[in-house]
Amino acid sequence: MKTDPIELELFRHLLVSIAEEMGAVLRKTSYSANIKERRDYSCAVYDATGETVAMGDHMPVHLGAMPLSVQHATQAFDLRPGDVAILNDPFRGGTHLPDITAVSAVFVKGTRRPAFFVANRAHHADVGGMSPGSMPLAREIYQEGIRIPPVLLVRGGRMDRPLLDLILANVRTPIEREGDLLAQCMAIKRGEQRLLELAAKYGLPTLRRNMTALTDYSERMMRSAIRRLPAGTYRAEDYLDNDGITGRPVKIRATVTIRGDHASVDFTGSDAQVEGSVNANYAVAVSAATYVFRCLVREDIPYTAGVMRPLEVIAPSGLVVSAQPPAAMAAGNVETSQRITDVILRALAQAAPELIPAASSGTMNNLTFGGWDTVRRRAFAYYETIAGGMGASALSDGASATHTHMTNSWNTPVEAFEHLYPLRIRAYRIRSRSGGKGKQRGGDGIVREFEFLTRADVTILSDRRERGPYGLSGGSPGARGRNTLFRGRRAIAIPGKARFEVQAHDVFRIESPGGGGYGKPA
Repeated sequence: MKTDPIELELFRHLLVSIAEEMGAVLRKTSYSANIKERRDYSCAVYDATGETVAMGDHMPVHLGAMPLSVQHATQAFDLRPGDVAILNDPFRGGTHLPDITAVSAVFVKGTRRPAFFVANRAHHADVGGMSPGSMPLAREIYQEGIRIPPVLLVRGGRMDRPLLDLILANVRTPIEREGDLLAQCMAIKRGEQRLLELAAKYGLPTLRRNMTALTDYSERMMRSAIRRLPAGTYRAEDYLDNDGITGRPVKIRATVTIRGDHASVDFTGSDAQVEGSVNANYAVAVSAATYVFRCLVREDIPYTAGVMRPLEVIAPSGLVVSAQPPAAMAAGNVETSQRITDVILRALAQAAPELIPAASSGTMNNLTFGGWDTVRRRAFAYYETIAGGMGASALSDGASATHTHMTNSWNTPVEAFEHLYPLRIRAYRIRSRSGGKGKQRGGDGIVREFEFLTRADVTILSDRRERGPYGLSGGSPGARGRNTLFRGRRAIAIPGKARFEVQAHDVFRIESPGGGGYGKPA
């Protein structure tokens, strides 16, 4: 049946609005600043086969990997009305342990099988493990927190309280975790409600027909974008500074092959999985590759499963981008995903230099800390990612002080920070002249200083401290990042990946990298 383009656009916005409304419910009912303020979450809608039909404008690293979580949840359980499955296991569709995914089936009246699925993923500020914030310098996944295979948190609309109690007994901030998990369940409920309303208003056949048409349309648009690239094989490599355990750089290599309207990304030649926590799983590699190619489509197309159909991602088992148990995974989702993106973009710059920007900051500057708040008399744990500079392109300078590529979170406002935690933000400003020079200049990073008002355990997982983000077409690299602890009159250099203790009135400064420049400067 021929699709009416006006009807298709209508259903596109209807379905995306469901994912966005799920996100609004999750944000407004959550307890933690990480979800409420930083918006570190993602929501999506899936058809009866588990294929993505709509995503909110949330976190790219979440959204590209979530279909595997839905697949593992539906394989583990014959989901019934009112069931909510959760999981965070990176080896069963998750990314890293703080990201907990909730999945539910939607049943239309009179049907015995699910008509749709809805899911959301939220980063929890603590899920246990050896360091507050659950982003430790670990050597194996068992040190990173509670690992949840697909389990039913809600059965037939009733919370499994013993299971919830088991999870809460393994985290440092149980009240906050319970509130955030319940918020995820409420977001699931809202998505189910809105899908049933759509089915009742337009009819299930019409809704399904437009879901299929949206997916096919996304596929056609992606194939068209790939077809515009010159056929050939393009190779690039780049490095993470180290894995946090040894000082050796970690190589990521990608071979991108363009043939007609099909593209493959082969990570053969990348380093084997490492001892530290920068290992990523295959879902993260797929997510990053999909994101890069989606950026090549100039039009604002729906982000559905069709975007992924013309792409093949090859990653032999056991590489740093396709790690196997019991690899530590905390930084793979955040740092390695950024470097995968940088490498694929660098390869594609050989095919279409006018389309591809220089490297952006290339790190999420993950800061976690926790301890005992002596004023509020409670434990605290927090996680934040810190923005940097965007790479310049053939068209313009890079933006300054912004989250780029695989992260799309907000900052935590100073007021919220100081209201909730025993800290003061001593400085928060643009890091002037940190962008790489060029005909178009890279964006500047930022400076953020935290003054601790009580003793705390701190972990920083950051990168681009040894080599700055690359420039393109003669542009200079962006400035390297820098971490410094000020204790009295002493300034102590902190490595890119480190765990350390701070005392009251210690100040920790993070200077994030600038973006690379583009073109030779005049």
